[in-house]
Formats: sequence, structure tokens, C-alpha cells
Amino acid sequence: MQRQATGWNPATKVSEQAPGVYFAEGPASNWIVVRDPSGFILIDSGYPGDRSNVLASIRHLGLEPANALALLVTHGHVDHTGTAAFFSETFGTPVLCAPAELAHVQGKEKHQVTFGQVIRRAWKPRIFRWMVHVIRAGALGAKPVPAAEAWDADRLRALPGRPVAVPVPGHTPGNAAIHLPGAGAIAVGDCFVSGHPISRTSGPQMLHPMYHADPAAAQAALQNLAGLESPVVLPGHGPALRAPLAEALAILGYRV
Repeated sequence: MQRQATGWNPATKVSEQAPGVYFAEGPASNWIVVRDPSGFILIDSGYPGDRSNVLASIRHLGLEPANALALLVTHGHVDHTGTAAFFSETFGTPVLCAPAELAHVQGKEKHQVTFGQVIRRAWKPRIFRWMVHVIRAGALGAKPVPAAEAWDADRLRALPGRPVAVPVPGHTPGNAAIHLPGAGAIAVGDCFVSGHPISRTSGPQMLHPMYHADPAAAQAALQNLAGLESPVVLPGHGPALRAPLAEALAILGYRV
């Protein structure tokens, strides 16, 4: 088993959280592999510096990265699109996102925490350590994905896991969760998380407001997840939550 230079090891960091749904808990952000008899897809792709880890996680499952049928992007932040350009350019993997997020993923718009927002808070040890990791993970040299395409319901439904996109705008304009109803799992990206390097708490929580394009809208849009049945919640940061989505939403202030 290949152990990555960072010490990240797919044998301990990749777990099957639902049938055919494999959660990779990365050094600072997560990604997901969804497989069924028709093939496999990725949901999100870590930082640029996570490339070797993403490839190792796929091979750990006995799959070949070049065979990914699609890479779905919950939103266009660099810690979720970090290896998307590599997959697009190297393997021709379709990179798909919400229509409202397409300009962001293609690099025509930017909805990202700014250097100024971070540096003003860098005196705090947790933020300083996070900033150092981000730089080392290649965030400053991240590439957009000019060939990215907007998904639609029919195209998603034809992919492994039959994913369903749920718009949850606010974190970014086209931020989305990806529901896998057949497996009983939902990838919530950064709609909410279960932990983060700058957070002192664990469990369902919103990211620090500086990460959201519109913090109030990000909070309000959680209502779009209400009523979805999912006993497994897979966030973009922090460990998987093996508890009903409704419980997580209740902690965040939504009673469903």
C-alpha cells in the first residue's frame, strides 16, 4: 500500500460510509468516490497538493483514475477543485458543477476568502497554521477548469449512484449538496461541516463567516436540505456523520 509523503494513508483515511460510497478524509478537506457496476465518479477533489492522495484513494479501491466517469464539484473553492484541472486535462474527465457555479469553476469569477481577510486574522494560531497549510497545499497556484460543464438532472441521474443536486447558495452563488438517495448518503460540501482546522469544536457547524460569499444566505439556504432522507452525512471538512441529516440540521437551528 502506497503511503503518501504527507503521511496520508488511504488504508486508514478511506472508508465505505454507505454502499458504494467511499469517504476520503484528506489532510484539510475531503473528497468522495461513488461506485456501482457502471463505473465510478468523484465528488470534489481536495487541494492541488492532494493530487497524489486523491489518486492513491482511487487506486486503493482497485480503480483507475483515468476511468472516472465524472468529477462533480459542490462549489468552486480551491480546496474542492484542487485536482479537477488535472483530471480534466490528463484524462478528459468531465468536470460538472451547478449552472450558477460554472463561471467560478472555469475561472471567470472568484468567490473565495481573500488574502486580506486571512492576514487580518493570522495572529490567531489556528488561522496561521491553516494559512500555512493552504500555501503548502498549492492553493496559490490552483488552476481553473475551462472545460467544466454545467450539470443537469438527467446527466447526473445517468452517473454511478444516480446523484441528485440540491442548490444551497450562499457559501458561493452556485454551492450545492449532492444527494445519493439510493445509498442513503449526502455530500454536503461546505453547506456545513463537522470540523475545520480553525474551529475549536466538532460536530455539525457552519464555517467561519469569512469563508461565505453571503453568510446570511448560506445559513438560510440550509432549509433546502430539509426533508431529505439521509442517515449518512459527508461534509467537506471534518469526519463523516453517521446520523440522520435531520439531526444535523436541528443542531444548526432547523427543525424538520
